Amino acid sequence: MNEVMIRADSIRQAVRPRPARPDGEGSVQVQLDPNVKIGTAKVFAVYGKGGIGKSTTSSNLSVAFSKLGKRVLQIGCDPKHDSTFTLTKKLVPTVIDVLETVDFHPEELRTEDFVFPGYNGVMCVEAGGPPAGTGCGGYVVGQTVKLLKEHHLLDDTDVVIFDVLGDVVCGGFAAPLQHADRALIVTANDFDSIFAMNRIIGAIGAKAKNYNVRLGGVIANRSDATDQIDKYNAVVGLKTMARFPSLDVIRKSRLKKATLFEMDATPEVEAVQQEYMRLAAQLWAGTDPLVATPMRDRDIFDLLGFD
Repeated sequence: MNEVMIRADSIRQAVRPRPARPDGEGSVQVQLDPNVKIGTAKVFAVYGKGGIGKSTTSSNLSVAFSKLGKRVLQIGCDPKHDSTFTLTKKLVPTVIDVLETVDFHPEELRTEDFVFPGYNGVMCVEAGGPPAGTGCGGYVVGQTVKLLKEHHLLDDTDVVIFDVLGDVVCGGFAAPLQHADRALIVTANDFDSIFAMNRIIGAIGAKAKNYNVRLGGVIANRSDATDQIDKYNAVVGLKTMARFPSLDVIRKSRLKKATLFEMDATPEVEAVQQEYMRLAAQLWAGTDPLVATPMRDRDIFDLLGFD
């Protein structure tokens, strides 16, 4: 048995079956322990098409919350484990990595084994993921939250941000929605991003039947215009909460392992910083939940794809 198979077997053995619970239409996902709750923190789950800039958005939003004086924890939920890269200036070990070093005995872990300090005091965790094709991301998310609870790291946290893998809305990677208060969708002003957003809306709607999560709104990223987003929002019942234009300084910030709050001050950088601060303040103050109805695939093509 090779190393990957042994590692995958350890993850599977760590999952304990629980009684089935309805969770949307036809869901067969891993159920998280209902007794493991985050607590009093405001919890946001950030979703969107792969490569749309969720990690950049999440990290800069985390910093904005921290500059409002909030204690922030960002949890990356992607096997690529680069969500917190600009905050910590490195690729940190994942929860799955460190669990493997103690043969999946979480009681042997120390806080500093899986929680890392980031820019301006943001706490950073990378959940990671199981070996490809062998496990469920839902277990990884559940185990991460359980570890954080056991180490009392959520007791004094004000804001938790889940940065979630791409537009994969399978049961596993929809698991952060079971903890979140609001789901935020990052999109660009193009068809593919909006198509992915439509599927994510469906996943959020399914979770909202059994959990507290509700749609918070849309964050337009890399978008100089929002006409296509606006057209879609008007049909399904969404609202755009913030817009970040397509700026080269945003790309450069990733290359420099830095958040936008660490870049040299220019009018365009300061404008983006102010937009993140405005968004953080709006989210902290509380937003009304949105009820959106996803469109059928054919209807999206008719709305956005053709004249």
